[in-house]
Amino acid sequence: MKIDTLGVQAFIAIATQRNFRRAAAGLHITQTALSRRLQTLEAYLGVKLLERTTRSVELTRTGADFLPRAQRLLTELETALTDIRETGKAMRGSVTIACVPSIGARYLPHVLREYSAAYPENRITIHDHSSFGVAEAVLRREAEFGINVIGSHDAGLASVPLVRDRFVLICRDDHPLAGRRKVSWTQLEPHLLIFPGNLSANQIALEPTLTAGRLRLRTYYEVQHSSTALGLVAEGVGVAVVPSLAVQREAYPRLRVLPLVDPAVARSLVLIAPRNAQLSPAAGALYDMLIRHAGVKG
Repeated sequence: MKIDTLGVQAFIAIATQRNFRRAAAGLHITQTALSRRLQTLEAYLGVKLLERTTRSVELTRTGADFLPRAQRLLTELETALTDIRETGKAMRGSVTIACVPSIGARYLPHVLREYSAAYPENRITIHDHSSFGVAEAVLRREAEFGINVIGSHDAGLASVPLVRDRFVLICRDDHPLAGRRKVSWTQLEPHLLIFPGNLSANQIALEPTLTAGRLRLRTYYEVQHSSTALGLVAEGVGVAVVPSLAVQREAYPRLRVLPLVDPAVARSLVLIAPRNAQLSPAAGALYDMLIRHAGVKG
């Protein structure tokens, strides 16, 4: 159903002014254009709303019944449009994003603190998923955009570089490696290792290094989430290779974090969104803020 807002506007102007000339002047259109709008509306409705003589304009019974409803309709429409325009200008609204858990734990909080200070009325929902889940959430429009590991998302998504996150070794303070300042990959070979599982994007990021170095790592445990690796290391089960953003030292005070070298390996994290998608004003403000914090030019 097509709503003839111009016709409704013309009818209200004529009905309240009871004069075509004054009604046309108030709408800044010609009397001919005004008459055409009214005729189009009446033809669509199939009824006469006004009776026009050489000296006066009178409402028909139908027109008199319709006038207050038409005024209310137009007022509600104008209010809705004003609200949307003002919301867009103020960048108000709700934002839903998806991200891998390590970003949600370490990287996002300080950005969200700044965002909340700038837009205190905005509500933010965060879906923390695996890298596959992040891409799916954005593709299905369950989230407006996401933060994911590069190379683990669909070609239908556009990406913008955000941050590089270096892989580190974590061990407990009583482990033989705990006293070192850094650890090479070959020095890991004698130790029981907790490693990203085959469903983790972290394993994909590490695979070229492992293949090129022909390393003989003793992988005893595979986990899909770095938080699980942290818990295992804290109990003395072994040592683990995790992204540095996954490490929450305050939660496990006995953990030691050591740089991995020869070579140093990092994963790249990116902002992802559907190609050619138009973010809501509230989501766009957060997206731009994340880019500014990363020092990336959009």
